[in-house]
Amino acid sequence: MRQYAGFGTARESNRRYRYLLAEGTTGLSVAFDLPTQIGYDSDAPEAAGEVGRVGVALDSLEDMETLLEGIPLDRVSTSMTINATAAILLALYVAVARRRGTPETALSGTVQNDILKEYVARGTYIYPPSASMRLVTDVIAYCAERVPKWNPISISGYHIREAGATAPQEIAFTFSHALEYVRAARAAGLDPARFGERLSFFFACHSDFIEEVAKFRAARRLWARLVKDRLGVTNPRAQQLRFHVQTGGVTLTAQEPDNNVARVTLQALAAVLGGCQSLHTNAKDEALALPTEASARLALRTQQVIAHETGVADTVDPLGGAYAVEAATDRLEQEARRILDRIEDRGGALKAIERGEIQREIQESAYRHQRRIEAGEQVIVGVNRYQEGEAAAPSDILRIDPQVEREQVERVRALRARREPGPWKSALAAVEDRARGGGNLVGVIVDAVMAQATVGEIAGRLRTVFGEHRETLVL
Repeated sequence: MRQYAGFGTARESNRRYRYLLAEGTTGLSVAFDLPTQIGYDSDAPEAAGEVGRVGVALDSLEDMETLLEGIPLDRVSTSMTINATAAILLALYVAVARRRGTPETALSGTVQNDILKEYVARGTYIYPPSASMRLVTDVIAYCAERVPKWNPISISGYHIREAGATAPQEIAFTFSHALEYVRAARAAGLDPARFGERLSFFFACHSDFIEEVAKFRAARRLWARLVKDRLGVTNPRAQQLRFHVQTGGVTLTAQEPDNNVARVTLQALAAVLGGCQSLHTNAKDEALALPTEASARLALRTQQVIAHETGVADTVDPLGGAYAVEAATDRLEQEARRILDRIEDRGGALKAIERGEIQREIQESAYRHQRRIEAGEQVIVGVNRYQEGEAAAPSDILRIDPQVEREQVERVRALRARREPGPWKSALAAVEDRARGGGNLVGVIVDAVMAQATVGEIAGRLRTVFGEHRETLVL
């Protein structure tokens, strides 16, 4: 059981994480604010108005130490939602462990590190695809050698589905990205039979109950076949689909938000029945704002009721054999395989992304879905049917105090003012040299964060070498 709860400063987020661990979560899930995700420090002009708004503002090793204060890194698994700057955030986590004397071999967790879905669905990329793929494989290689219990990538269908993809598209596009990562890692000299054991996946769960259960069953079956038949990997552990599920954020409604409790409960149940290993339940007020402490606790309690009171987790594949589920599983696997084969036959996901093909398919699916809602063909309770008139927005939603941004800006500026200039400048130069010359970047990034270089400074040096990606125009 996991629960995202971070926002604002590292100090406030640490308080919430420690509270949720005491309440029964089995691991931390950390989402970072937009400036951190795209490699800007909190005092950068580009960060104005966004600091701490959609996650934790994190600029430096000091911030990461504050975020993880009192949390035993050798006993708590941490999942970090971060992509373009994944190597830097992993380096910060490793640096905290080193300062505490915790061996890297004892660390467990996940860094999302899935950059391809940023180009098709989410948009928080920095560098061009080829440079981004180098960073992805550097993280995979570093973890394989130094942090063996860490999942170096979480290949995400969640954001693809949230952007408008159908269930079979979610499977197909996610696996097309996964095959690109495996090929890139193999080209870098890594053995998929070994690192394949640490690949993890991240899916959405929406509201069509039978379809969602079947989607996860189809995905598990298809991935095992792809790994065995297409990649030639016979290691059974590398063939397993290890996946986390988050309930569908886009399915939540600002109208009658209490209805979201029912939606989240049914989606969470479908994820469990489909075989997920890890689960996050959205809070009922997330269509309006970041969750309040009370709504985050209710979302966690939803998981706990499913886990401890229903018995559904006591049986492997409890709906296996049911005609509707088996028929839907077969249909979804076949359709996903057809979409995937088309992408592979045309050169793979990277080329499809560069041509804008995957983006176009997602946009067209989203448009069709919205048309069905507006026509009343797809019923959304409390939105296009069973409304009770204009309802006022709840008054108890979470509002981020603007003082959060001012404090974070002061914090990063104070760090820069008191640090020794020699070590961090030398460390940044080493990062730039490694980026230009080749070799794994993660180790020199660890050195840089330990020398008090900031997230924005490191990302900026990489921008100097790699440049910035400009969005593919989809016509």
